[in-house]
Amino acid sequence: MTTTSNPLLFGVPHRPAWLALHDEPPLWPDLPIVDAHHHLWAHTTERYLLDELDADLQDGHRITATIHVQCASHDRTSGPRHLAPVGETEFASSVAQRALERGSATQVCAGIVGYADLRHDDAEEVLWAHRAADPIRFKGIRQATAWDKDARLVNPKMGTCDGLYLDPAFRRGYRLLAPLGLSFDAWALHPQLAEVLALARAFPDTTLVVDHIGAPLGQGRFQGRQDEVRPVWLQAIHALAGCANVVIKLGGLGLPVLGLDLGQSDVTPLDSAELSRRMRPWIEPCIEAFGTHRCMFESNFPVDRCAYRYRLCWNAFKRLAEGCSDEEKTQLFSGTASRVYRLQ
Repeated sequence: MTTTSNPLLFGVPHRPAWLALHDEPPLWPDLPIVDAHHHLWAHTTERYLLDELDADLQDGHRITATIHVQCASHDRTSGPRHLAPVGETEFASSVAQRALERGSATQVCAGIVGYADLRHDDAEEVLWAHRAADPIRFKGIRQATAWDKDARLVNPKMGTCDGLYLDPAFRRGYRLLAPLGLSFDAWALHPQLAEVLALARAFPDTTLVVDHIGAPLGQGRFQGRQDEVRPVWLQAIHALAGCANVVIKLGGLGLPVLGLDLGQSDVTPLDSAELSRRMRPWIEPCIEAFGTHRCMFESNFPVDRCAYRYRLCWNAFKRLAEGCSDEEKTQLFSGTASRVYRLQ
């Protein structure tokens, strides 16, 4: 996802002074974590590159590896236009190498999820170019369909459209993923989860990852309608859980578009206990539906840092997992992500 001026999508800019108003020690600091979803970018209003990521990785939790997910950042600026997105994989790969050279305890960008427009005839060439850029770390593709008739809920920079996952041209390209051993990250809003379900059922051999708990909307035309949204979203979550090839990412709840208001409007940030209380009604149903072996926690940083700092994000997730067994905690925090993204 890319930054935008739309406040419903990304809310207030990063406010480090506000985030610093509350802190607490990390819970279970020895628990291994694979951060299943973060971005690297530099824009006029925000920077989140290796230095910023590394500062978060050293914030007290044991982050063993991270997954960089496409955000239309660092595309190639020369050469064939259809190969421009390969630049993001090249950049993430270079960041991984620099982290190694620094002696980082974390495998930064151990997995890279890139972008290809699967509707185009040259999609296969793009996939192979991503793989050539980093044969070890390149793991899959994300092509978002996050669209709504309410323009306030859409990021125009993402080039999304209604019905993308039903498009025969898209599906021709999607068919290439499984033979290449690639997964697919689906970034869709909750009214579009029927599209995601149809795609998962049509291609049972392709691992499909639902980003950000399927984005149950609470802003724009859905503001004040969470009592209506929740049962629709929940029904879709259970239907998706019925597909053995689908897994889900638990996170992204700081996105203002969800309308959860996880502290952004408060004088001081919420503590992790309150964060977990507000997250629980949305996280727990996903775990109950999919099981811990098909769920993975994600920071979604830097997007979610509009609501909480990195340390509190993981503290809140750990509070949500307090009732789980040790094996279930391992699956939620590292096992599922390591398996799905085939980490070495």
